[in-house]
Amino acid sequence: MAKVEDEVIEAHVKQLLSRMTLKEKVGQMTQIERQVATSAAIKDLSIGSIFSAPGSLPVEKASPSDWADMVDGFQRSALESRLGIPLIYGTDAVHGNGNVFGATIFPHNVGLGATRDADLARRIGVATALEARACGIHYTFAPCVAVCKDPRWGRCYESYSEDTEIVGKMTSIVSGLQGQPPQGYPKGYPFVAGRNNIIASAKHFVGEGGTEKGVNEGNNISSYDDLERIHMRPYLDCISQGVSTIMVSYNSWNGQRLHGHNFLLTEILKDKLGFRMQGFVISDWDGIDQLCEPEGSNYRLCISLAINAGIDMVMVPFRYEQFIEELIYLVESGEIPMSRIDDAVERILRVKFVAGLFEHPFTDTSLQDIVGCKMHRDLAREAVRRSLVLLKNGKDPMEPFLPLERKAKRILIAGTHADDLGNQCGGWTATKYGSSGRITIGTTILEAIKKAVGDDTEIIYEKYPSTETLARQDITFAIVAVGEAPYAEGKGDNSKLVIPLNGADIISSVADKIPSLVILISGRPLVLEPWLLEKIDALVAAWLPGTEGDGIADVIFGDHDFEGQLPVTWFKRVEQLPVNAGDNSYDPLYPLGFGLACNKERC
Repeated sequence: MAKVEDEVIEAHVKQLLSRMTLKEKVGQMTQIERQVATSAAIKDLSIGSIFSAPGSLPVEKASPSDWADMVDGFQRSALESRLGIPLIYGTDAVHGNGNVFGATIFPHNVGLGATRDADLARRIGVATALEARACGIHYTFAPCVAVCKDPRWGRCYESYSEDTEIVGKMTSIVSGLQGQPPQGYPKGYPFVAGRNNIIASAKHFVGEGGTEKGVNEGNNISSYDDLERIHMRPYLDCISQGVSTIMVSYNSWNGQRLHGHNFLLTEILKDKLGFRMQGFVISDWDGIDQLCEPEGSNYRLCISLAINAGIDMVMVPFRYEQFIEELIYLVESGEIPMSRIDDAVERILRVKFVAGLFEHPFTDTSLQDIVGCKMHRDLAREAVRRSLVLLKNGKDPMEPFLPLERKAKRILIAGTHADDLGNQCGGWTATKYGSSGRITIGTTILEAIKKAVGDDTEIIYEKYPSTETLARQDITFAIVAVGEAPYAEGKGDNSKLVIPLNGADIISSVADKIPSLVILISGRPLVLEPWLLEKIDALVAAWLPGTEGDGIADVIFGDHDFEGQLPVTWFKRVEQLPVNAGDNSYDPLYPLGFGLACNKERC
C-alpha cells in the first residue's frame, strides 16, 4: 500500500513540475518571513513557504484562531496562484509551540536528555504537533540533534547530550511530530501521518556542537571520520523515521561554511546518508549570506554556491525579490543547471503532497482548544520531574536533606528564578532570546511550592532576602532558585559560565544562615566552586523546565523520586573545557550520567 501511495505521489510531482515555469520553480524554493508576505507576491511568485520568526505574531498575545486566520489567509493567496500550489507555514516550535501565548512549553532538549526516555520525547512531539496544527502551522524547525561538546556554546540547551547515542535515542521526537511510518514504508521517503502531524526539520547539519571553544557559528576542526562518528549519526536516526526536511548549520567544517559545502550536503547527506529521495534541505535564516565577505555583499555568488552545494529551499527571509531575480539569472546563464532546480522543486512538492497540503490546505479549527490543555501540561509536568538531576543531598550522605517536609512551619523562598516564568522557559519562548517575567501562561516554582505545602505552612518569599529575614531563627529551611537569564544562539556564548545575576552571592548569604536546597535553572552546567558547594545542603539541576513548575514541587517534596541523569559532563573549572566522557584526562565535578535519588545512587 505504501509503495502504491509513493508511486502516486511521484506521478503527481512529475506532472506538476512539468507545468511549472522557471519563475514558479524558483518561487517554490523561496521561504519568506510573514512580515513581508503579501497576497500579490504569494500569487505572482508562487512562494513556496512562509514562516514566523520568534516574536513575529499576527497580533499581541495572538490566540490560536488569530494564528489560523493569518495562515489560512496566506494559504488562500497561494491557492489563487496559477497552479494553486499550497504553501508550507513554518515556525520554531522547539520546546512546544513557543511563539503562541498560552501554549504548553516543555523543558528544553538538555533537560529531556537527562530523562533518556525516547517515548517521552515522542509524546512531546505528538503534543507539539497538535498545538502547532491548531494554529495553522504545518512545519517546525525542530528537532535540534546537535551533539554539544562544549557548554560555552550558546545553544548548549538545544542539544540533548554530549553523547551521540543519547542524542540518537531522543530523535524519537521526529516520530511524534510527523507520526510513525508504517511497516514496509519506503526507506528514505518523507512521512507525515496526517492532519494532526507536522513536518519536522532535523538540524543543524552538521557539527555545530563541536566548534572550537564552543563558539556559535564557529569552526568545527575535525577529521571526516570524527564528524561522521560524533555528529552525523543522529541524522541517520531521523532519516530512518522519514524526517521531511534537514536544516543546514551556520558553522564551518575545517574552515568551509556548511551552506556552501557540496561534499557534505550532496555527496554525504543526500547520497551516502540516504536523503536522496527524501524531503528537502533548507538553509537557516540568511545562512547563504555568510558565503561571501562582507556577508551578502555578492548575493549572486552566495546563491550560486548554496544552490549548487545542494540547498533546496532558502530562508531568505526578507529580500526575496532580489533572491528570485538572481536565481533566475543564474539558471538562465547556465551557472546553476536546470536539473538542480528540478531536483530541489521535486523535493519540496514531494513534502507538500506527503503532508496532505493539497487535500487539506486549511486549519482544522476543531483542534484549537487543545493549545495549552491540561493533558499537555500534565505531560510537560511529567517531563520536568523526570528531567531533574539531584547533584547533592545532605552535607552528610547518611543524613539526606531531601525530600523536604511539606508541613514545615516556615519556609523561605528566595532567588531570581523562584517566581519568574520567563527565566524558567529560557530562549525561543515568545521571542528568540526569551525574556524574564510573566511572558506566557504557566506555574512558577514559587506558585508550585505554595500549592504543595500544608495549609499551616508559612511561605516567606524574598527574591533577595533581607538581613532581618536571614537573622530569623524560626525558618525551617530555604529553597533558593537561581540561574541564567534567557538567551539564544551567539548571545548565549559564555567563556566564564559563572552563575549570573549574583546567583552565588544569593546562595551563600542564605545557606550561611538557613539549611538550603538550591535549584539551578540553566541551559548547561555552570561553575560550582567548592566553597559554595560546601554550604549547600541539597542541589538540583533543573535545566530550563518550561511552564510547568509543579514538576519541581512533585519531586522535592517526595511525591516522585529523582530520575534524571546528567546528559552532559559537569566540569570543575572552565579551564578544563572542553571535557567529555571518554577523554583521557577526564576529571569532572560530576560525570556524564551522574544523578542521585533519595533512595539510591546512579552514576
